[in-house]
Amino acid sequence: MATFEDIGIHKTYIKALKELNIYEPTEIQEKAISALLSKPTDFIGLAQTGTGKTAAYGLPLLHQIDTSKSNIQGLILAPTRELVQQIKKQLFKFTKYSESKIFVEGVYGGEKIDRQIKALKRTTHIVVATPGRLIDLIEKNAIDITSIKTLILDEADEMLSMGFKQDLNTILKTTTGTRHTWLFSATMPEEIKRIVSSYMAENAARVEVNKNALVNANITHEYILTGIIEKPNTLFKLLNGKKNERGIIFCRTKAGTQSLSKTLVNEGFSVGALEGDMQQKERDKVMRAFKKENLQILVSTDVSARGIDVNDLGFVIHHQLPEHLEYYTHRSGRTARAGKTGNSIALVLPNELQRIKDIEKALGIRFKETVV
Repeated sequence: MATFEDIGIHKTYIKALKELNIYEPTEIQEKAISALLSKPTDFIGLAQTGTGKTAAYGLPLLHQIDTSKSNIQGLILAPTRELVQQIKKQLFKFTKYSESKIFVEGVYGGEKIDRQIKALKRTTHIVVATPGRLIDLIEKNAIDITSIKTLILDEADEMLSMGFKQDLNTILKTTTGTRHTWLFSATMPEEIKRIVSSYMAENAARVEVNKNALVNANITHEYILTGIIEKPNTLFKLLNGKKNERGIIFCRTKAGTQSLSKTLVNEGFSVGALEGDMQQKERDKVMRAFKKENLQILVSTDVSARGIDVNDLGFVIHHQLPEHLEYYTHRSGRTARAGKTGNSIALVLPNELQRIKDIEKALGIRFKETVV
């Protein structure tokens, strides 16, 4: 297996990676870094959530930065505030031993825009942004991204499913010129294909990891047959058997998320809820508690869970099956990250068994029936 040194990573970054206990590149890291360091190119990287995509694009981007210049040279777009913060933190850690300082700023909603405008007046080489806040800054003439060299779309499919299509088109049009676009995604829906054909070179380098495995191979898929009346007790039994693990329970609606989290709290479970009507301050409070392991379980809607990256999640539970197939991929991808194993468990009503078969066929996976 290739090492980071073999694929061209500078020794100062390798030293920082070792401190993070990252010693060998994952498959997407090896293939993407090799392609991106070999020559300037547009790039499409398809890999499941949790396979190390931040380093796959972050390390080549850091290699490109000219620290003798003070302008923005790289722009990374991500779907959520949490993911923006996480990417910024990772890049900072990668550059711990760099000979020249590389300045990274994160911009996202839920924080005062004036503070971010002030920060961007300092030397900034890389901006990590949510699409909505970046558009706000562009409209205020508070950021100049017209001369960036590299635009990275991270979790591109999630950004589109969250409704950022128009914002992405605006940003891609604003940055046309000499920039290269690197697109990373877990799935390749039609909207992503349209972005590729409209804004990326025909000869863009392409890397697909485990293309026959649309869902992380380290995840086991189970379903529990239950009824509407029995479902709460089924869930209680399931969670009582997983008291030493942390996980996320997915609901389809905000109301369902609020109701289920209250029910679980009343049953004595350590639970926090994430849903769209929450204030950012409340969302941050729940996420801090979950990351510090003060909460065992998150109950969340699909959109509210976007961009969450928490280590050592043992399971995800589908309280209801998702409406869209790609949602199943994203939900289950919250577990089994960084080479670990995990469980994806669906609570299924008798009339939903055909849906299980449809998911199996479409994603090339197998569900095992489990009884609690």
